[in-house]
Amino acid sequence: MKVLILQPKLEKQIKQLEGEITENPDIDAVIFPEGYLNENIKKACEVARRFNTVLIGGYRRLQEKPKDRALIINRSGEIILDRVKYSTTAFVEVEDMKIGHILCDELIVQRIKGTDYQGVDLIVHPIGVGMFSEEQFAEWIAEATKIAIDYKTMIIGTSHADGSFRDSDISIPIAYCIVKDGTAVFISKNDVRTRIVDVQTNEVLIYK
Repeated sequence: MKVLILQPKLEKQIKQLEGEITENPDIDAVIFPEGYLNENIKKACEVARRFNTVLIGGYRRLQEKPKDRALIINRSGEIILDRVKYSTTAFVEVEDMKIGHILCDELIVQRIKGTDYQGVDLIVHPIGVGMFSEEQFAEWIAEATKIAIDYKTMIIGTSHADGSFRDSDISIPIAYCIVKDGTAVFISKNDVRTRIVDVQTNEVLIYK
């Protein structure tokens, strides 16, 4: 499976997602940040179906608390995972892979919540905005590495290219891919280039 790891700027539409898929038609899936879709769920389902691509990330329901939700849409444009943040971690079968989905600070607050993690092939970690300090960046990479080792799985995370947390004047975009022995395929800090990872071979391609 070839997975495109997207670090888009915050936007009301999903034009960056569509553009990246158009430029990379041979990918199987896209991972994008928490909250990126805004309320564009119907549009995202259409994009997944039109491009025959799995979409993995997050969106928000503004009328709810917590408003953020984990989301996976299959190639047919069907929603196969829709979970509210801070609930039990969901694991689903996608393209013959068992994928777990954690959102943003769930990495720190609860790690993997639940018991259905046996045999998981990949954990995806959509993050909201960038890190607000170098210390936070280091902490989150260290915790992601522990999860990869503890659950013997690959873990991939990505944030938006912009935006800050609670009016912080620092925003460090983050993206990473770490395999089950704790080795980093890549760790990106302040580098928002799109990456494509073959999750079977751990090969990474970088595009500007």
